Amino acid sequence: MAKVVVYTLLTTIFIIGVLLFLTPCKHNEAQSVEALITRRLGRRLVTPVFDPIVTRIERLSHEKEANTTVEAVAKEEKDDMFDEYFSQERRLNTTMRIKFLFPLLDGAPRDGFVSLKELQTWMMQQTEDNMGYRTANELELQDKDKDGVITFEEYLPQFSREDIEKNEKSHGGAGWWMEQFKNADFDHNGYLDIEEFNNFLHPEDSRNGDVQRWVLRERMTGMDTNGDGKLEYKEFVKNAYEMYKEFAKFETEEDENVPTAQLLFAELDRDKDRFLVADELRPILHYLQPGELSYAKYYSTFLCHEADEDKDGKLSLEEMLNHEDVFYKAVHHEDLDDEDYFDHDEL
Repeated sequence: MAKVVVYTLLTTIFIIGVLLFLTPCKHNEAQSVEALITRRLGRRLVTPVFDPIVTRIERLSHEKEANTTVEAVAKEEKDDMFDEYFSQERRLNTTMRIKFLFPLLDGAPRDGFVSLKELQTWMMQQTEDNMGYRTANELELQDKDKDGVITFEEYLPQFSREDIEKNEKSHGGAGWWMEQFKNADFDHNGYLDIEEFNNFLHPEDSRNGDVQRWVLRERMTGMDTNGDGKLEYKEFVKNAYEMYKEFAKFETEEDENVPTAQLLFAELDRDKDRFLVADELRPILHYLQPGELSYAKYYSTFLCHEADEDKDGKLSLEEMLNHEDVFYKAVHHEDLDDEDYFDHDEL
């Protein structure tokens, strides 16, 4: 008889509030990836979703109507995906899904196991796809003249021409937003296409060098205690290295694998002037200002840690099936009732 796992799906795209506990090998107290990011950055990130079918259900629910339930979506959709993986009670069979997904994760090398790197690649791809989907929706919503691109005035109509001319650079001012907009405008044509708009909306995950430097300059504001625009060694240790070290532990799970502050500072200080400017901090940007892709990477470490029963650093199909609830972790929201269920078969 199948065991039932209560799994309430949010019908909005933004999924928050999942507390993820990770216990590194050398630490007794459980640590939360989300709590660490929230404490360090004062904000929450979208929780990564393991199974793309869950993402699809959420999108369909959102697109149909805000209060559509998973069961209603499953009932309405008439394609092979829902017929194969949903029972007559319209409950997703997570056992079948993991068996289907396992060979997709086990790609390089195809050895019958899912390594941490393979899991990270998978989770980051799901996250990147979800970010792209949200960006496309936002572009469609804000693109008033429907020309497929976004102007500054379309996205931020609250700023008048006078505001823009004043060029107020304080956080949230017209000049502050304009600088970010221009950094994202890679070809400098005055508007953002979907890729540039994605960089604008998700600057922490951008590969655009100008956007990265802008993010780091903003981040350095609270680290540069003497206000000279760069970090000396003491500032680096106190305000940057401790954050780097905390996040690096999630990747290595071993303190000795994290470089010392002195070694890391020397590696970053390319011109050897004993100071670090924003551009020199780019190699550790995802530690100082983690975005959704970084969160997905840390979340993968959590998944692997929870399901890796023999602690060999990789997951077998049996281990993943034994820990289905970890990969399909319950997400509860006070506005939704607990009437949606995910089934997983008794092994």
